[in-house]
Amino acid sequence: MAASLLSSLKVITRPNIEHKPPVLRKRLKLIDKLEQQKEMAVCMLENRRFEAFREKRVKDPQTGDVSIQRRPTTIRPWYYDSDNHYYLEVKVHNRPIELQKGKHAIDIGDKSELPDVIETIIKAVEQGELDTFLQQPVIPKKAKAVTKGD
Repeated sequence: MAASLLSSLKVITRPNIEHKPPVLRKRLKLIDKLEQQKEMAVCMLENRRFEAFREKRVKDPQTGDVSIQRRPTTIRPWYYDSDNHYYLEVKVHNRPIELQKGKHAIDIGDKSELPDVIETIIKAVEQGELDTFLQQPVIPKKAKAVTKGD
């Protein structure tokens, strides 16, 4: 009986699954962060409070059960203003990227244009225009020199 049930299934050899390039994962991560920045900008325009959460696995000390809890987290904006004129820096590895030689910031102008500019950057990331910045290795921060007090 078991052979007749299995014979009704289509059996094939295992197909080769090609791995996706690592830059795709980095693109998606940058797009997620840009979406957060866009939501933060929309909340600023609508005078709402921006709330971001992260999921954390917590183990109950009495029962030993592991549960996932949502915890609030702080996200810093990538945009800033100077005399009501807004600027945006796109950050990769928590450092602003140099979009042109010696130029890190994007001139936004009025804060109402901020979500549209972030959406334009998201489209540029989707098309792979920032892949050169995503593929650069992470440069570790230099440790502060410890001096002994005499």
